[in-house]
Amino acid sequence: MTTTKAGMRFAMALVLAAGISVPAVADDASIIVQSTTSTANSGLYDYMLPIFEKKTGIKVNVVAVGTGQAIKNAQNCDGDVLLVHAKSAEEKFVADGFGLKRSDVMYNDFIIVGPPSDPAKIKGDKSAGDALKKIAGAKANFASRGDNSGTHKAEIKLWKAAGVDIKDSSGQWYRETGSGMGATLNTAVGMGAYALTDRGTWISFKNKGDFEILVEGDKSLFNQYGIMLVNPEKCPNVKAKAGQSFIDWVLSADGQNTIRSFQLDGKQLFFPNAEAEPMQKAG
Repeated sequence: MTTTKAGMRFAMALVLAAGISVPAVADDASIIVQSTTSTANSGLYDYMLPIFEKKTGIKVNVVAVGTGQAIKNAQNCDGDVLLVHAKSAEEKFVADGFGLKRSDVMYNDFIIVGPPSDPAKIKGDKSAGDALKKIAGAKANFASRGDNSGTHKAEIKLWKAAGVDIKDSSGQWYRETGSGMGATLNTAVGMGAYALTDRGTWISFKNKGDFEILVEGDKSLFNQYGIMLVNPEKCPNVKAKAGQSFIDWVLSADGQNTIRSFQLDGKQLFFPNAEAEPMQKAG
């Protein structure tokens, strides 16, 4: 993705140097959005991006990685827009001058899933912290992404709030996959382990087996997504006009309604809240 973009811009520079005129829209015909596996794997982009492209003629290329990597990519100027889900990291990205104004886009929630045998007996717990304490106490297998993604950041925060130091258990009952959400869920199902996942990925995940949602609804499981333009002053190659057009559409009534209308099996995966105060949980 990076090589292709750099190559296109180098080719464009050669064309301009040769004095050949090109349409002004050429540079803004496509943008790169650094985003997360949860938004991509859910099918949200497959649903909403053709709508945006039809309205604007701007093609959106999504790089779907963990939030931590997406932020690093944007800091390295490999992208025009950042859409991720780790608010404190996003705010630091803006405060450090790498991004312009950050806006809330949508939310869903995290859930803890696991096998029906439920060795730690957490099913129905109203507190995610209590559930994690039980898992640690029982030394029940837990599959973590371990990849500095938004989900991983949220998970580490939950362990810390629960007073559980998982470092000493790494490689024992606590297993870090270093992979995306889908691969981590596959690992969890394969080894009968608990896992924290965003609800959108869980709804779209096809290999659930007999796994089920065991803990949900705690306000600490709230999962907010944000969007921002990569700062053109830091990254002169940013397609600011096209990137801002995408952001404006996502935050508009049309974009928000598009997010709201995205469903799988009759279930809504993301809840738009660009103009509203974030709720404390997703249903």
